[in-house]
Amino acid sequence: LQGTRGFYIDDKKIKNASLTTPSILETIKNIYTAQKSGCRYFIMEVSSHAIDQKRVEDIKFCLKVFTNISQDHLDYHKSMENYIKTKNSFFKDESLKLINKDDPYVKFNIKNAYTYGVENPATFQIMAYSIDKGISAVIRFANETADFHSTLIGLFNIYNLTAAIGAVKILEDIPLSKICQKVENFAGVSGRMEIISHDPLIIVDFAHTPDGMKKVFESFLGKEIVALFGAGGDRDRSKRAIMGKIASQFCKKIYITTDNPRSENPREIINDILAGILQKDKVVVIEDRKEAIKRAIKDLKKEEILLILGKGDEKYQDIGSKKVPFDDREISKNFVNSLINKD
Repeated sequence: LQGTRGFYIDDKKIKNASLTTPSILETIKNIYTAQKSGCRYFIMEVSSHAIDQKRVEDIKFCLKVFTNISQDHLDYHKSMENYIKTKNSFFKDESLKLINKDDPYVKFNIKNAYTYGVENPATFQIMAYSIDKGISAVIRFANETADFHSTLIGLFNIYNLTAAIGAVKILEDIPLSKICQKVENFAGVSGRMEIISHDPLIIVDFAHTPDGMKKVFESFLGKEIVALFGAGGDRDRSKRAIMGKIASQFCKKIYITTDNPRSENPREIINDILAGILQKDKVVVIEDRKEAIKRAIKDLKKEEILLILGKGDEKYQDIGSKKVPFDDREISKNFVNSLINKD
């Protein structure tokens, strides 16, 4: 597995990621390493940058999976139109592909295309689902129907699991029911909706785009949500106010802080986020992310949910030209434990 989190063989991390999709030479080297280790499949994330810069042009994929398009990387692509066009270009050939039928932006070559969806008719169709206390869903493919269950949270994870089930079915043709049985054993990915504490509920997630944040918030509709987040420096500035606006629509309380400010002034990034929030009385600004996390946990009420967003399993902060050690999960766990020990 090669992607944002690095290069893995089984559960072992071989190396950290240089880029989500590295150079073609590094990818080929990783494929060779995986093959020598006995891997049958090499799963890789393909970024829009990599598509545009032709870093994957000569790779023959046995299956391409389209998940979704949401506002991101506009600092590079300059417009959503360019971003959408770049992503869709990856699916215009006749190779085997699996497409999220519910995404409004997707355009693809229907030759050798399978689809999956919840709302629209699809090859892999979710017939019914519940997202109360985890996930339960019924999936249909051709004349097969099966149900699957997971401890993962949120509608977006139904899409992710359906894509995974569909990919295995297409490539291996295992009975659908057998694939679905394996889903229950999957505990999720570190830093993606990772539960730090159950009482009170504290979750760390990588969501760092307007759509990503919205999907996380929608997983807790009817709950009292407290969010903590910032926005990356030297990246798409236009999304910052939108992130603030979305948070204000869903959240009871918002902590605005830093998140990889890079060469930008952290206060200016925070002000960009604040521009999208009308109800300033629900906002607490603490520039120091560690102090913001500690304050948010300390003030958290029993009935509230704290969502610490933006960094996921990252182990550093990009500040200026330096990578400063920093882990949302570690800081949160340590502070929760210190409060427990104090009691």
